This record gives sequence, C-alpha cells and structure tokens, in this order.
Amino acid sequence: MISIDGRPIGPGHAPFVIAEMSGNHNGDLDRALAIVDAVADAGAHALKLQTYRADTITVDVDGPAFRISDGHALWGGDTLYRLYERAHTPWEWHEPIFRRARERGLAAFSSPFDPTAIDLLESLDAPAYKIASSEIVDLPLIRLAAGTGKPLIISTGMATVGEIHAAVEAAREAGCTQLAVLACTASYPASPADSNLRALPLLADVTGAVVGVSDHTPGVGAALAAVALGASLIEKHVTTARADGGVDSAFSLEPAELATLVVESERAWQSLGAVRIGPRASEREGLRFRRSLYVVADVRAGEPVSGRNVRSIRPAGGLSPAAMPQVTGRRFTRDVPMGTPLTWDLI
Repeated sequence: MISIDGRPIGPGHAPFVIAEMSGNHNGDLDRALAIVDAVADAGAHALKLQTYRADTITVDVDGPAFRISDGHALWGGDTLYRLYERAHTPWEWHEPIFRRARERGLAAFSSPFDPTAIDLLESLDAPAYKIASSEIVDLPLIRLAAGTGKPLIISTGMATVGEIHAAVEAAREAGCTQLAVLACTASYPASPADSNLRALPLLADVTGAVVGVSDHTPGVGAALAAVALGASLIEKHVTTARADGGVDSAFSLEPAELATLVVESERAWQSLGAVRIGPRASEREGLRFRRSLYVVADVRAGEPVSGRNVRSIRPAGGLSPAAMPQVTGRRFTRDVPMGTPLTWDLI
C-alpha cells in the first residue's frame, strides 16, 4: 500500500482516480483553473500536471529524428519542440493551480521531466511524483525523484520487463518505499485492443508494487476492466470539452465522464468481494422466496398428490421441487388448505 496526501492506495481501498490536465489548458490559465474545478466537482482524488519547458525536454531542431511522423493521428508532422511549446504548463502557473487544487480537496502533483522541474515541485511541496513512460529509461531522473522520499508512480508504456526492473530497482535503491507502477499503452489515442490488461497481475508480481493503469483509450471501459484485474490507481486525461480542441482533447474525458469513472470504479472495486461461492448475507430475504412444493388447492385426507393440487411455486418452505416425482400418487394424511408448504408428514 502507498499513501498520497493521507489517502491510502492499494488493493484494500477504492481506486485512486488521477485526472491529468496535460496540455488541455490550451495556453489559458483561467481554463486550467476551470479544469481543476471540474475535476474536483467530478469527485476525482488527484490532479496531475506535466512539468517541463520545451527547452528542458528537447531542442529546437527540425530534423527527421525530432519530427512526429506524418501519419500520427493527432500531431503528425509537428516537431517535438513546437508540440511541447504549445502543450507545456508555464512554471508560473503551477503555484496557482496547486493552490486551487488543494482548496478543492485534491492532491496536486506532477510528472517532472528534468532536475529543475523537481526543484520547482519540491518548492510547492508536491506530495508525490509520476515518471512518464518515455522517461522510464532515465534512471538518474528516477533516482532524483525517489530521493525526495515522496511516493513515486512509474508509467510503463513501451517498456520491457528488463527496463521496468531497472527503473524499480533504481527507485528503491534511491530510498523509495512507496512505489506504484502503471500499465500503459503509450499511443495517443490508444486502442483498447492494445491495453493487454491481463498483464496487470504479472506487473504486480514482477515489481512487488501497487499497480494501476494510465489509460489513453476513449471512454471508461478499459479503466473499469483494469479494476477487476487489480488496478488501484487510474489515470485519465481530462478536459472541460473535447470540442474545444487541444493537444490531448481527443483521448480526454469530459467532466461528466470523469464523474462516471469515479463512481463506477468504486462500484467495480466493491463488486470484487471475496473468493467464495454461496449465499450472501444480503440474500437472506431472497432465500425465503425460492421455489418449493406447495399445496395449491384445498385437499381432503386420502386424496392423492397430483399436479392439480401440488406445484412448484414461490416461496420456500416446502419440499424441494426435485421431490415431485417421489410424492406424486401418495395420499394426504389429513385435510390440507391451499397455501400450505408440502412436507413429508402431510403424505
């Protein structure tokens, strides 16, 4: 189990829902604050940012290695620098965003992409850190984040088992005692068919960490399925309205969808219950209304049992319906009124 802002996170607790703002503020601080309010109103537990500048995450070069493929569904032909310049959250916005989030009862933290980002987030007393999928191979960055002593969440999109192991070991060697790893498909948007959620129990086994999902698929279906397979954290991108556009809007949830995710993920977790088969305490009333054999017409002593006077009906209380062949043709020992459960002493 781990804890973020005093909230326990792990298999014994309802899923921790993280709303990722990313670049959906569209360069407008007022819109960013509106997203914070929408996230709080939807009942999510945390707001997450991404902390970088274009110059700290890449360089301004327009060459093939720095250009997103033309066929990309959202950002085709753009350079990394231009994309990150458009999508980044200005550092001076972090304080008012964190302040609003805390005022609204949200845990506010971020994904740092370089040491200066960690410095900024430490100055804001971020309660946790998230390592993005592409940064899982940046072991020095992981060690630096882990060294703060804060809970660390590592996204595993694109990573091999060896790379995940190296990242987990780096975090633990640097002092991380509260670690979560997220299954992730690092494509934007992602196809549900690529989610491979059946790997979640394996991810838990090979890391020994709390597991969750960073989900870039449309809607909430994949995230809810992840809960059934052990996800204790769910991260989804959010926006106030997809129609407004923005770098991540195509695979982001709107506020009503986020609210649905919060409610239904907790219901999904509650529904897991225990490993047992049999009647539940809550079914006690229902057990009273199982079918059984009843006398369905007034009968006289000596009259034979038949389908006319005995049937399988609700409620319980009489012989099992399976006994009908055994009782048919036997004779009643006394007068019996309609509505009496059939018992062996009556025939």
